[in-house]
Amino acid sequence: MKKIIPVEEGDYYLTPEGYRCFTEQYHLKRGYCCESGCRHCPYGFDKKKN
Repeated sequence: MKKIIPVEEGDYYLTPEGYRCFTEQYHLKRGYCCESGCRHCPYGFDKKKN
């Protein structure tokens, strides 16, 4: 069962297109890489290379 991480200020921002973009702060709090190619992935995953 996945742990629910409460979203706090600084965890994301809205892109000009209106999408929610999670920051490195949020990814580190979550504690693992989802392998979705996130823009601010602190775990080094690159969707283009993997």
